[in-house]
Amino acid sequence: MTGLNGQRMDANVVVLGTDNVGKSALIVRFLTRRFIGEYGDIESLYTHNVVVDGREQTLNIWDAPYSQQDLSSESLMYEKRVQWADGFVLVYSVCDRASFNAVSRLIQIIKTNKDILGVEKMPIVIVGNKRDLDHRRTVLSEEGSILALSADCQFYEVSAAENYHSVLMVFHGLVHRIRESRVSVKKLAGIKGIVKSMSAVFTRRRTDSL
Repeated sequence: MTGLNGQRMDANVVVLGTDNVGKSALIVRFLTRRFIGEYGDIESLYTHNVVVDGREQTLNIWDAPYSQQDLSSESLMYEKRVQWADGFVLVYSVCDRASFNAVSRLIQIIKTNKDILGVEKMPIVIVGNKRDLDHRRTVLSEEGSILALSADCQFYEVSAAENYHSVLMVFHGLVHRIRESRVSVKKLAGIKGIVKSMSAVFTRRRTDSL
């Protein structure tokens, strides 16, 4: 991995969502520009290079199967995902209210455990998929926007079946968030280093004056 000032960085992305929300289709659309509608519940890890704002980014994308254990912060698998991830794509179907509710709960779990990675806020993108099936919609666009606003996440409503560009924007948006998070962590580490140095100086001065 090259540093923040270099041209290339790696980032680990976990994609989560309940069954049949189209998260695997979303990933494959991003990777290949092709839409494939049917997938089994298979765990997969992909590596893909993208250029965002003139800088190359290598994304390691974990297509993670969903289970009720994902809603338990005590799950070993959940801990593994959070420790590995630099960011999350949380996918629901606009036709499935339960999948939207699951995303809402996952956000709270991720944010509760954000200290595992030592970041102020975990980069998260919320995706409402299947917008082409508007006649079957049960989750309004406004609800996705409100959830994202309240959780300080980015929100996209897309159709993996019909539009590659909107899917591309999802992952580019997450890359921006990850980069911003890394800059914040670097700045925070710098501030902590300054405070530690100043504290050491003052401690030494107090000792010298005794």
